[in-house]
Amino acid sequence: MLDSFWRALAYLFMPRIIGLSLMPLLIAGSLTLVMGYFFWTDAVTAVRSTLESWSLVEAMLQWIDGMIGSSFRTVLAPLVVVAFAVPVVIVLSLLLVALLATPSIVSLVAERRFAELERRHGAAAWRSVAWSLGYTLAACVALLLTMPLWLIPGVVFVLPPLIWGWLTAKVMAFDVLADHATQEERRAVLKAHAWPLMVIGITTGFLGAAPSVIWAFGAMTLVFAPLLLAVSVWLYTVVFMFSALWFAHYALAALGQHRRASVVEVVPMPGTAPTSSTPAALPPDPAASAITGV
Repeated sequence: MLDSFWRALAYLFMPRIIGLSLMPLLIAGSLTLVMGYFFWTDAVTAVRSTLESWSLVEAMLQWIDGMIGSSFRTVLAPLVVVAFAVPVVIVLSLLLVALLATPSIVSLVAERRFAELERRHGAAAWRSVAWSLGYTLAACVALLLTMPLWLIPGVVFVLPPLIWGWLTAKVMAFDVLADHATQEERRAVLKAHAWPLMVIGITTGFLGAAPSVIWAFGAMTLVFAPLLLAVSVWLYTVVFMFSALWFAHYALAALGQHRRASVVEVVPMPGTAPTSSTPAALPPDPAASAITGV
């Protein structure tokens, strides 16, 4: 796992990897800037009106105004908009990297490290898309259901990254094995290496939470929120590109190890005649060679 980590970090600075990151970055960044430019003010106004229309929230805001002034009321609505926008930005960045960049990343890693690893095309493109969308929906539901727990001090710094890490592990592990492994091989590798893959996912999930720190610098960050959301897209893209490299190095190595362990060679003892189960006179069957990968 550590070997894969350092290899992924080194690959991250390769010109080809930087070029692969441009397409997800341009798409997600452009969408974020456009949405922020046209809808930021309206979204903040709508959230502020909605909050003030709730009697309980308005009573709480009046009490806070009496304690610390009206500054909290000013930043509350933008904070709510950012709280809902950031998960969308993260999901968009992850899906774009998984769908647009990960296949090329896997091909690069395979060409440089695993040239002998046969591609057995165990999952079609539509299955990768369906897998990614299904687990993304599950992660979004988990985020919505756990939002009340975020009010507990410290939970917001732990629970969302765990959910993002789980999502990253599920999406990336499937995508990096989709082209090389058969369905049976993919299931076997994912089962045998479930915990290491989850650790990689959770680690990158916490790395993905790092860009959220930019919102902790006070109310001034909210003034530039649309621009900072676009900057966040770049940071998230870098993190997910790194995670794709990490998963590719680890999972392809695990697949190669699984295939080597699955090969059973029957070697007759010296001086003994081959049995009927190991005919020596017959030439090797090409179909059997294709199946075993030898």
